[in-house]
Amino acid sequence: MAKIEEVLTRGVEKIYPSREALEKVLRSGKKIRLYQGFDPSMPNLHLGHFVGILKLKQFQDLGHEVIFLVGDFTGMIGDPADKSSTRKLLTRKQVLENSKSWREQAGKVLSFAGKNPAKLMFNSQWGDKITFRDLIEITSKFTVQQMLERDFFQRRLKAEKPIHLHEFLYPVAQAIDCIEMDVDLEIGGSDQTFNMLCGRTLMKALKDKEKFVLTTKLLVDSKGEKVGKTAGNALFLDASPNDMYGGIMSFPDEAIIPGFELLTMVPMTEIKDLGNQMKSGKTNHMGLKKKLAREVVALLYSEKEAKSAQEEFERVFQKGKAPIYDILIYDIKGGLKNIVDLLVETKLAPSRSEAKRLVEQGAVEVDGKPITNYQLPITIKDGMIIKVGKRKFLKISANQ
Repeated sequence: MAKIEEVLTRGVEKIYPSREALEKVLRSGKKIRLYQGFDPSMPNLHLGHFVGILKLKQFQDLGHEVIFLVGDFTGMIGDPADKSSTRKLLTRKQVLENSKSWREQAGKVLSFAGKNPAKLMFNSQWGDKITFRDLIEITSKFTVQQMLERDFFQRRLKAEKPIHLHEFLYPVAQAIDCIEMDVDLEIGGSDQTFNMLCGRTLMKALKDKEKFVLTTKLLVDSKGEKVGKTAGNALFLDASPNDMYGGIMSFPDEAIIPGFELLTMVPMTEIKDLGNQMKSGKTNHMGLKKKLAREVVALLYSEKEAKSAQEEFERVFQKGKAPIYDILIYDIKGGLKNIVDLLVETKLAPSRSEAKRLVEQGAVEVDGKPITNYQLPITIKDGMIIKVGKRKFLKISANQ
């Protein structure tokens, strides 16, 4: 019963039609079929996906039938959610290439073998077979007004930006997934609520069946921007333990407690205590962030690698020493070289002007010594370590 309570509350934004209705089904002992769809617009799953994968695992651990659905059909259309303009269409080859390692990535948490294995499915299995006649019948269950309710479509209309017809068909295509798999429940981020409710509408119309919808909270900063997902700060599930640990350490403080709830299996009672400690100022935010990073890395890899990643982070970013792992090595001829030329050649700086700025700001070190004059030549030595800022390191392999 405690596990049912956790699956219905932890990281949950809302349940349709109600939490009470879904709770009644789960407490009855009935085993349900549920899924979450994953859009292969990128080659790797990220922390935003990880939230849903952990929720699927909770249901799997309770003995329910879990489906990990790859949207190789819907991915070619592209979900218009939160997009200010039409997304570029992808080919079948692109979406399949993007999703080829997803089983391995999701398998770090979900079990695709054993007593109650999760199923990996592709919605092209039925999407490719939908006829125009089928589509007319299915779309007759929706209205244009219903589609226009989406807030970002309203924003586009006000901005006089185009809304293409195929974008209206994305939630319809996602709704068809529910029908074809005959699911009882769909899980997704709260930004997917509209799409998931379309599936609920179609399920009632075609099968006279209730389909529950469970939306998960989004991991966002104080400005409402997604953390660990967007193009600028994406943390992918195939990242190295060191990169994952370092990426989580860059989270804003306001994402720490939500991060524990959404990205770990730390008991909620402990998370509540941590939250109270943060509010009262009785705990160190850096220490909490380290704990969060370690918990996530341990889930994706192992406790041993999480410990190693923490030690490496402390060594590099707190003690200012060169990393032991994941350091790039650059082959170059020995001798004298201007530091600006060296930074541009090794791609530690994108341009000469940026290289000069970095040197003038004291952001460049060679073997632990700051370089402040960009006009002085540097003696290239084998094994020399160049550091730019807090995160960029390069080891020189010099040859004569």
